[in-house]
Parts: sequence; C-alpha cells; structure tokens
Amino acid sequence: MKRILLAVCGLALAFGAGVLAADDAGAAAVKDKLAKALGVAPENIRPAAAPGLLEVIRDHDFAYVTADGKWLLRGELINVDTGEHVTENSRRADRLAALKQLGAANLIEFAPAPPAVARYTVTVFTDIDCPYCRKLHSQIADYNARGIAVRYAFFPRTGLNTPSYDKAVSVWCADDRRKAFTLAKRGEPIPRKLCDNPVAREFQLGVELGVQGTPMIYLPDGDVIPGYATPDDLLAALQENEQQTKTAAAALKPPG
Repeated sequence: MKRILLAVCGLALAFGAGVLAADDAGAAAVKDKLAKALGVAPENIRPAAAPGLLEVIRDHDFAYVTADGKWLLRGELINVDTGEHVTENSRRADRLAALKQLGAANLIEFAPAPPAVARYTVTVFTDIDCPYCRKLHSQIADYNARGIAVRYAFFPRTGLNTPSYDKAVSVWCADDRRKAFTLAKRGEPIPRKLCDNPVAREFQLGVELGVQGTPMIYLPDGDVIPGYATPDDLLAALQENEQQTKTAAAALKPPG
C-alpha cells in the first residue's frame, strides 16, 4: 500500500488539487490518466465490486479510486450483505497469478512418491537457515503422506548476497537440488556453486507479496498461512479451505 500512496503524490502533481473530472471520452480517459499518474498498466485499473469505484493494483498493492478519479481510498472492501472480503479475494487471485508467472520449474518440489498422488499443492517461501523452515522440511515425508506436495521458493531473510542467499544459490545449482536442499536444511555443508538461478527473483517477489518471515505457506486458492503448521494442521487448513471454495462456488452458481 505504501507504494500506491507514494504514487498518489504524482497524481496530485499531475492533476492539480485533486480534481480529475471525466472528459468527453468518459471513463476510459479517466482510466488512462490514472494509469499514467499512478504508474500502473491500464489493465491494472478495473471496476471494483462496489459501484462507483475502480480497483487499482500496483506492485501487488490494492487501493480504490472513485470513478471520476478524484478520491483514492485505502483499506479493506467488504460486502456488508454477504460478508465477502472483496479486497482479500483480489489479493488471493493476484498471489496465484504471481506464483504462476514465477513458474513451477523455478521451484523445488517434494511430492508424494508414485503411485500416490498429491491432493493438494502448497507453495512455501523458505529460508535455508530459519529454524521453523528446517522443522517443516524435517517432516516433509509426513506432509507427503497426507497427500500434500510442497513447492519451495527461496526467501533468504537476511537479503541478497548473504550466507543464506549463497546457500540457496548453491542448492539450486547442485546436480541434485532436492538432495542438496535437504542436506542444507539439516545444516550440513554443500559445495558452493554458481549458475543462472531464480533466487533473487523469488526473494523480490516475496518482498512484493509482503513476506516478512518464513516459512510463509500459500494455499491453492492464494490464501496464506504465516508460519509453520504441523502436517495435521496444514491438512485440516487445506480441507477447510477446499470446502469454503466449494461453498462459495455453489453460492455463485445460477439456480436451476
């Protein structure tokens, strides 16, 4: 949200005292002007669920602007009648899109061994050295036994070009990434290697998504569990999440 608020200063400079009336071209012109002033792509400005508001997405931050471009609102948009958390639903979709763009090929996956199949797949931002990240990975067989596949993205909490970052790069560049990952999580030394790798990109995405600690667990619908969860607790959360998704989909289904 801070990034959007900083951009609002540019909006004021570009359009004076905050008055941005729709011109003859209508809403499309307002949208284009907002896009330029806030530094976002036009497709990241769209009608919000609430009539008369536009939803603005900038670097995974969300805000709302009145349709005339005059007023910007920050905060959570909630449908009072239904209890739907509109902004959080938008965040979930945005997180999923970002993780999809990152690509499964750039993640290290531990899945149930065939013939077993994963019923759920979660993405975990992890730090090689964090104690609870290590605890989670020490139980990876238990997560897999419950039908949960875990895809790891690197988030070295100490930042880029630090020992934790270097370990993550070495894991990625290892001949056997999964083996190197497990050894590193046990605190065992692994050969230092360099190669093209996604570690910096994953770290930056984590920053943009608001990751402040690890592990950070992303569920299949984009919901988040901040911190460690036992295999049983994670399975229960996934089952509850799945049921809520089915209920919400049934509520949106037209009658008949």
